Amino acid sequence: MPYAPADAHIQFTLHPDHHPAVTATTTGPTADAARSHLHDHGFRSTGPTTMVLARIDREEPYHTAWASEQLQRYGFTTEIEPALQEEIDTDWNLEENSPTYWVRVGAVSNGAEAQHIHDDIADGRLTIHLHAHDGHTTVAVGSYTTGIRRHVHLHGENHLRQISTSYDTEAEAVAEFHRLYSIAVRPGPAPLTALEQAVRQLLAGKPPSTTEETSAPAAEPPVAKPGEHAAFLSALFDEERQWEKYRPFDETTIASHESLTVRVEFDHEARHRSDIAWKIAEYDSPVGERLWHATITASTPVPLIRAMLQYLDAPPHATAGHPDDVLRDAAWHPASHPTRTTWAAPGRSIVFESTPHAVADRWMLYGGDNLDHAAWTIRLSAGVPLTLLAQLAETAADLLPSPTRPTPKPLAAPARGLPAAVPAQRAHRR
Repeated sequence: MPYAPADAHIQFTLHPDHHPAVTATTTGPTADAARSHLHDHGFRSTGPTTMVLARIDREEPYHTAWASEQLQRYGFTTEIEPALQEEIDTDWNLEENSPTYWVRVGAVSNGAEAQHIHDDIADGRLTIHLHAHDGHTTVAVGSYTTGIRRHVHLHGENHLRQISTSYDTEAEAVAEFHRLYSIAVRPGPAPLTALEQAVRQLLAGKPPSTTEETSAPAAEPPVAKPGEHAAFLSALFDEERQWEKYRPFDETTIASHESLTVRVEFDHEARHRSDIAWKIAEYDSPVGERLWHATITASTPVPLIRAMLQYLDAPPHATAGHPDDVLRDAAWHPASHPTRTTWAAPGRSIVFESTPHAVADRWMLYGGDNLDHAAWTIRLSAGVPLTLLAQLAETAADLLPSPTRPTPKPLAAPARGLPAAVPAQRAHRR
């Protein structure tokens, strides 16, 4: 039986909102057949007669030229606008077999592999378990639903992302990922890059410029301003009832509670987001063993530090109980992983993390507009009271108020005459 005639016309043009993405417009009696072939070449429908090719490797002109050639072989009529043709000619105006030519071939090949990885993640064929930032780029560990290389480590972003290592089992891949990247490991996939977001919006028929204009601005994550910690420390000693301070070095202030079981150290020189500004420790007696300790970085919101010191000075009789209960009531999103549990605030600007098998960093609270490079971090060791963690969780939830969340129970009121930042008289627990 003879094939039906390929009676369709396809026009390729550069996308007006995202260079170098390409739009294909199909017309004619057999346009549906043409669209099927275009789909095989990576084009996706955005309307009854339009399709878009948008890639994270930025090789749309090359793949458009190849698609046009294949469609012509099937008998379809294709037309490439002059501006797009110029892009194609510029990319491949190279002397064949020259060193530059082979560099270009290698770039296309590597970009194609990165594109396959991106598509596998987007289409659900590759599930990302964890990600991290290794100091230079994003790394991740994931598992394919099918295939020979089932469990893999990924390295790089966008067109540079590649499979670096493969493993026989998910447990082996995840364990090795934790060993390599330690406390930098975060659950799930990394946030989409700007290019990935633009590509997905285009393929959904939403130009990036329109999406950006109509989307609501995100709330600014809470971060302490320069000098805010020092001002809080000064207020702490306005009336020296519970705390005694001394400054053995110009850059360090030491505060000791009157019970002699709590010690606080503040570094006046801490500036960078990863610099430790506060060290807090509690002991079982003035000369006893340390029960637990915490470190706090320079941009941590002051209400969280205030909550910790208020608790240590006078633990409230009525508390929220377990931190999980507080965060569940605040509509934070839980996620369980092989070695940790996380609670993410709506909008993912703050995360509360528990690592049950760790000792030094058993609990972490961190936040910022990019959680791969958290603007601030609180780390607490094993032994910290659950009631203190619940108080921290409650304060963190208050930093991002939710209209559906019940009003939290307040901290014990400060003693009369003390500034708002100064803890009330410590209630002895022992």
